[in-house]
Parts: sequence; C-alpha cells; structure tokens
Amino acid sequence: MEAVTSLLAGFETALTPLNLLWALIGVTLGTLVGVLPGIGPALTVALLLPVTAQLPPVSAFIMFAGIYYGGMFGGSTTSILLNTPGESSSIITALEGNKMARRGRAAAALATAAIGSFVAGTIGTMLLTFAAPAIAEVAVQIPPSAKFALIMLAFVTISATFGGSPLRGLISLFLGLAIGLIGTDLQSGQARFTLGYPELLDGIDFVTVVIGLFAVGETLFVASRLRKGKASVIKLDGNARMNREDWRRSWKPWLRGTALGFPFGAIPAGGAEIPTFLSYTLEKKLSKHPEEFGKGAIEGVAGPEAANNASAAGVLVPLLTLGLPTSATAAILLAAFQQYGLQPGPLLFVTSPELVWGLIASLYIGNVMLLALNLPLAPFWAKLLLIPRPFLYAGILVFSTVGVYSLNNSVFDLFLLAIFGVLGYGMRRFDFPVTPAIIGVILGPVSESQFRTAMQQSGGDISVFVRQPLSAFILLIVLAALVVPQVLKSRAARQGAAS
Repeated sequence: MEAVTSLLAGFETALTPLNLLWALIGVTLGTLVGVLPGIGPALTVALLLPVTAQLPPVSAFIMFAGIYYGGMFGGSTTSILLNTPGESSSIITALEGNKMARRGRAAAALATAAIGSFVAGTIGTMLLTFAAPAIAEVAVQIPPSAKFALIMLAFVTISATFGGSPLRGLISLFLGLAIGLIGTDLQSGQARFTLGYPELLDGIDFVTVVIGLFAVGETLFVASRLRKGKASVIKLDGNARMNREDWRRSWKPWLRGTALGFPFGAIPAGGAEIPTFLSYTLEKKLSKHPEEFGKGAIEGVAGPEAANNASAAGVLVPLLTLGLPTSATAAILLAAFQQYGLQPGPLLFVTSPELVWGLIASLYIGNVMLLALNLPLAPFWAKLLLIPRPFLYAGILVFSTVGVYSLNNSVFDLFLLAIFGVLGYGMRRFDFPVTPAIIGVILGPVSESQFRTAMQQSGGDISVFVRQPLSAFILLIVLAALVVPQVLKSRAARQGAAS
C-alpha cells in the first residue's frame, strides 16, 4: 500500500506540464535513435549528459527514461524494415520480422512489436513499482563487505556475458578500472596515474570517457566500414495494424516474453539478449504453426520484443536499489546520477523520493506516449531509415565535441576525447566489449570505497570478506562464475578431441 501511495505522489511530479514535455521529448528522441541503425539509447543518453547538466534532476531522468524505453520501441522498426538490428537484443526481431515484411506483412510485424513492447513495459514497470521498495528495505542492511562482493559479482558476470570472449570482457573491465583510478586518492592525497599532468589531478570526467568510447568510437568504426550504395528498405503502406488472427497468436507470447525478460534484466546476466533468444525458442516449441518459423512467424516477433522491453524495466531494479548497472544504458544512467551528486541505492528512496517515484511514474506515461507515437506514425519513422549515414554520424561527432568542450571549456578535454575515441574504435575493431570498461570507470571508485570501509570497520582484517556470511556466499558465486565456464569448456574440448 505504501508503494501505491508513493506512486501516486510520483504521478503528481510526472504529470506537471514541464515534466510531461520532457517525457514527450525523451520518448520521441528514443524512438528516433531506436529507428536509426547503430544509434542506441546508451549512446544518446551519453551525448545528452553535458546538455542536461543544468536541468533539474527529476526532469532530466524523466527524459532519459523516455529515451531508454523509446529506444527499445524504435529498435524493432529498423530490424523489420531494414533487416539491421540496432541492438544485439533485436537480432531475433530481424530474423522473423523482416521475413514477415518481405511477405507483405510489415504492418502486422510493426504492430505486434509496438503493442508487445507496451504490454511488457507496463507489466515490467508494475513489477518495478512493488519490487524496488522491498529490495531497497533489505539492501539498507547489507554491510560494506557484501556490497563490495556484489560489485565484484557485477564486474565478473557482465564481463563474461558482454562480447564473445570472457577474457576480452575482463581486459575491458580492468581498462575501465585503471581509468577510474586516475586522479588524487582522497584518503592519502597521493596522485595516481596522472603522468605529471595537473589537469588529471581531479580525475577524468566520466562524461568524456563515455562519449569518447561510445559516440566517437562508434562513429570512427562506422566510418571505417561505410560503403557506398543504398540500403534496401522495405516500403510500409499505411499504419501499423493487426487483424484478429494476429491478436490471437500474439497475446500469449507477449505475456510469456514479459515473464522471461523482467528477471533477466534484474540480474547481471548480459541484459536482454538471453531472454529474447529464450523467448524465441519457447515460442517455436509452443507454436501451432512451427513451419512458419524462419519464414516470418508473428510469435517470433511478439515474444522476443516483449522480453526485450520487460528486461528494460528489470534493469532499473538493481540500478535504483543497489546502484548496480546490468546493461550499457544502465551504466550511462548511473553516470548521470553521479553527475547530479546522487548515488543510486537503498538510501535514494529516502533522500530523493520525488526523483525515484517521479521517474517510475513517468515510465507508465512514457509507455502510453510511445504506443501513440509508434502505431499511427510508423510510416514516418520508416522514412527516417533513408537518412544518409555519413550525415548522421558527422552530426554525432560534432555534437560530441561541442558537448565535451562545454563541460569545462578545456582543450585538454578534447585531447582526452580524441584518445578515448581512438581507444573505443580499437575496442570495436578487435571485438573488445565497451560496456565492461564503462562499468569499470563508474563503479571502480565505488568498489574501492566499499572495500576501504569494510577494512576500517574490521580493523584491517581482510578475512571479514569470508567471515561475513553474505559476502562469503556472493564471493563463492563470483569464483564459480570464473571457474565453472572454463572447466566446462575444457571438458567439452577433451570430449571433442576424444571423439
């Protein structure tokens, strides 16, 4: 009941004319970046961090939430009409949705994706409404040693699940941790990794790191692979719509996809990729029309899209209650919290209830706005796919440069931006995931603080991490996450050699 009362107060905040305007701007921008191939919500929020620094925190996060949900909605358009997934979680949508579009059923594919996103997003937000306060009450009692262990768990699992190689994920993580340690140690006053540059004594602004690795790195990578020639965009005649048979075949996959997506989003297990693949496999087994899979089955669009959007709501649970990001966009949102001097976690519900509940309430409002934007305006969004990509990415590069320079009016920051841009390009070129590096930069100082607090409370006894039951249990899971996959891989290799 307390959650309902807090949510109603959140609606009072979210329904003010100014915040409604920011919500509309967010969902429109989110849909736009979701439609345009290669530009996701993480990159967009990163680009907007310098611009929104002067906004009230509630308004900024309402807009960011709209961008996050809107990116999930819009990603289905490019997958269905262009057969180019903007995010890895949209691969399945491209597989079946594009086949539907080629059979002349693009309108039905877009409609089931949009309505499924609405259903999953709304149910996921309801689960977030009631789960987050309960988790926050428990999280307040977690000791520093267990908080440090939780961050270690997030480090290991995210490094292992993002990208094709756990080793590359861990290398990316350690790179981010090293960047996060640059600056003056607040406890000893010693300069760390500054290379003699006084500009680095205060550390590197995480906005510069995020924009360099994400935006500039992505722009350079796309430019290096851009080829002349027009993409083949399937024409959409009329609005997105579904007939009665489409509804009958879609509503159960929507619910099953939601049930799969939300819990996977809430744990550090690689975001929405796993539940979308699981949803596709489940729908293929349960479908009365298995022969259509691979040729354009509507269940293969409905289920994975619902799983994708439900996981977006699930991602906000550990972010708001524990301060742990489980996706690239959540990592950027964590950076945005730090930009305003806020630390997500259980105390956020006590210190900034207006922000938390206004943000949650705006998710309900944003879902309705997105449905209204995506169904009747589908032909308009489809035309955006014809924008030449050189113009698009040149604009991103200019916006990145101006945004970073505006932070401190520093030319040195532009040199750092160029360095991180080249680093981001190299990571993409050699298949190193960027997300673990970003999470390392943001959570590295937090993990160091929790480690030091635990050591101070224990009088310098490092065995506190083993003696405290919760931290010992979590560290055991961390060890298993590192060792078990390697053992299974080695056993599979031996069996393969023997056969």
